[in-house]
Amino acid sequence: MAPKYHPIPLSGGDRKALRKELGQARAMTTVFAQQAEEFRVKGEALIRKADQLSCESWNERMWADGEPIDPSPTIDQAINGGFQWLQIECSRCRTPNEIDLAALPHPPTTFVHDLASRLRCRKCAKLGRRPAATLLQLAPRPRHAVTDS
Repeated sequence: MAPKYHPIPLSGGDRKALRKELGQARAMTTVFAQQAEEFRVKGEALIRKADQLSCESWNERMWADGEPIDPSPTIDQAINGGFQWLQIECSRCRTPNEIDLAALPHPPTTFVHDLASRLRCRKCAKLGRRPAATLLQLAPRPRHAVTDS
């Protein structure tokens, strides 16, 4: 974008006043940019805390009611709130499992409770059965150490 053109006044006093006003305006741009960055950092911290509280609230409602509760946080809200893992169990064989939400192929705006019908047990899938998973809770880290053998 081209800089704004300010016609130079004829009198010396007006030229000095214009130069002073332009200097103040340029100085204020850096002040406003710094304030905007400070508020952005504060806002992101507040959003992260709100996402964390939303996940904790959903975990408490899941524990109290024992079924996928609507509304639930979205995948990106859970990750932003520090809850990257979803603990599930197979509804048939009761095998526990942890799902890394960041590794899911689903869009980040997918609600966590919508994953219940999409996640399946690998152990039962080998036997030809495809029962849906039961959601337990969101967790900041996996309950069991993940080992790739």
